[in-house]
Amino acid sequence: MLTSLDGQTAIVTGASKGIGKGIARVFARHGARVLIVARHLDAAEASAAEIRAAGGEATAFAADVTDLSGMEEAAAAAVERYDSLDILCANAGIFPQVSLEEMTTDDWDHVIGTNLKGTFVSVKACLPALKQSGGGRVVLTSSITGPVTGFPGWAHYAASKAGQLGFLRTACIEIAKYGITMNAVMPGNIYTEGLEDLGEDYLKTMANSIPLKRLGDVEDIGYAALFFASKEAGYITGQTIIVDGGQILPESLEALET
Repeated sequence: MLTSLDGQTAIVTGASKGIGKGIARVFARHGARVLIVARHLDAAEASAAEIRAAGGEATAFAADVTDLSGMEEAAAAAVERYDSLDILCANAGIFPQVSLEEMTTDDWDHVIGTNLKGTFVSVKACLPALKQSGGGRVVLTSSITGPVTGFPGWAHYAASKAGQLGFLRTACIEIAKYGITMNAVMPGNIYTEGLEDLGEDYLKTMANSIPLKRLGDVEDIGYAALFFASKEAGYITGQTIIVDGGQILPESLEALET
């Protein structure tokens, strides 16, 4: 069993829904005080309220991860409300699907800005407070799409997620002198609100391509993030873990028919 996060404060960005919400639930369940950060305060408040109703400790803050001053205010709010900031889960991300031929430069900039610049901004804004923790943790939500696999319509998303890992491998060296670790979780197909729009056929096809024959749950990612945030992972930095039910392993669908 991992050491409890009692007394520690975590910021989770993009935590009003999807994977971020799952991470926040898991962290709160294991003792962390969680600051839910999202662009819309009402959605962040609703997520925080669910955690409190389940017995956890959470409050909400509205900020855009592409805005440095806004994220600096979020970091300051975590310290003001809970006396520390120990963990940053840089999770906020978007994945609008558009083909390369139809993709505009604005489409590209929006995804890269949110997913990749947003990661940098979140880390930079939280770094001063994390340094004060004496052993902070940064956990990025990347993806298998980009670093390992590809999918039509997500060229911009794939580039942003691969870029996160490039950022990780240098940034973790720079912050190691403060006792801070930085690692990344790489989800496969996780069932979230965002996948509902892709249709039942897509969901069935994806489940059939996964050796465990199901899409992941948001808390599957939450528990991987929890490990990276734990005391037990204190000597791990600059690393990634794929959480995909074995999705990337088969050479073809035929490999799953044996």
